[in-house]
Amino acid sequence: MLKKLFKILVLASVFVVSPLVLSAANDPLFINLSTDEANRSLMAINFGKHHSSTGHPLTIFLNDKAVILGVKAGSSKHAEQQQALSEVINTGALVIMCPPCLKQAGYSEPDLVAGVKLGGPKVTGDALFKDGTKTMSW
Repeated sequence: MLKKLFKILVLASVFVVSPLVLSAANDPLFINLSTDEANRSLMAINFGKHHSSTGHPLTIFLNDKAVILGVKAGSSKHAEQQQALSEVINTGALVIMCPPCLKQAGYSEPDLVAGVKLGGPKVTGDALFKDGTKTMSW
């Protein structure tokens, strides 16, 4: 019985420790942001900002309802989020706008706030599929 319990504990510890061993100190972080909800969107941006400041290259992908965070029309209602996006862009983060989402929301590339890049297969794919990239969604 003790042998079986020991084997289970060893196996469980392998599953817990393995992801930690596989994570490098500077793995890129890709945040999929789809909400325009004030608290959730700011939490996502600030989470990325924190990890970017510790050396993790950051990409924030704006899609669905989060489109408004990356367009000039959102400046009055989402000033805090746009300020936070501007700060991460200024420190080297990549903020990508989903093109079909932008169009669906009734906006176009000239409507983007400064520093936000229009996505596409290459731009988005290069960030998302970079070796070691970790993803989170809000």
